[in-house]
Amino acid sequence: MAEPTVAAGFVSGLIDLAVQKGADRAELAARSGIDPNAIEDQDNRIPFESYVALMQAAKALTGDPALALHFGETVDIREMSIVGLLGQACESVMEAFAQVNRYARLGVDVDLGGGERLELVQADDGLWLVDRRPDPNACPELTESGFARMAASARRLGAPEAIREVRVTHPTPPYRAEYDRIFGVPVTFDSDWNGLRIDPAMMNMKLALQPRYVFGILSERADALLRELEDSRTTKGRVEAMLMPMLHTGEASIEAVAGKMGLSRQTLYRRLKAEGATFEQLLDDLRHRLAIDYLDGRKVSVNETAYLVGFSDRAAFSHAFKRWTGTSPGAWRR
Repeated sequence: MAEPTVAAGFVSGLIDLAVQKGADRAELAARSGIDPNAIEDQDNRIPFESYVALMQAAKALTGDPALALHFGETVDIREMSIVGLLGQACESVMEAFAQVNRYARLGVDVDLGGGERLELVQADDGLWLVDRRPDPNACPELTESGFARMAASARRLGAPEAIREVRVTHPTPPYRAEYDRIFGVPVTFDSDWNGLRIDPAMMNMKLALQPRYVFGILSERADALLRELEDSRTTKGRVEAMLMPMLHTGEASIEAVAGKMGLSRQTLYRRLKAEGATFEQLLDDLRHRLAIDYLDGRKVSVNETAYLVGFSDRAAFSHAFKRWTGTSPGAWRR
């Protein structure tokens, strides 16, 4: 099973809020084991266990046990993730719900065992938005921040009464009063599910807070990020990611890659074989694709392309390129 991850934008947003509340940024990094450089790009992935450690450290250093609720209440998802921006470009709340559900893994990627993270459930007492995350009490702060963020978003949309009731599976916390203040509706703890009972009419509310063409741009970017995330869950994807910065050094060997991944050569060989691949095939295919990209871009020469994809001389590169394409690199570029 792939390691659960969270988008760096959420990590950065939590750190900024904690610092505003008096926490020391360096101490937060030290206690969570998160490299500050790793969160400069908000689309980077951070291990979920590091995010959990950060949340605990932030609560301790700020003296705010309800920090997760306040994180959801005050920090807009649009500031942390493309998912929030995508929702703003949807025509209605229902469409936004569908898109947020589709790209939910870009925020927090946990194993759902199949199915979607969020589900609309019509019960006898009304329409419920249910979070199907497994083992939610392992990190109740994720439920708190997510639900508080939904409540804050409803208020920003001018629908403060959209949420009618809240149910959570974790026990009543000492800061119960903050639940009452933020949600302003009945809250049930130790429930069988994590859900928000919502006004059905809310789903038909119009949004389109961004021009419609923005939706296409954002969804294309979100799809690319989703593909990257999926690739990172396979051994083949991880090997390619390791190879990219190594090609021009001449050190692109299975031993070097296995070492960077913390695996033995044989273990990496077996894992690739299980995915129907070999290291040599991956290396050759990556060189092929990159060579085409470099030559099509016309920003580097044939000799420079040979160097960038890991060939020590032009003749060897030309021989490989002809095997890939049936023509020489010079003819391809012309």
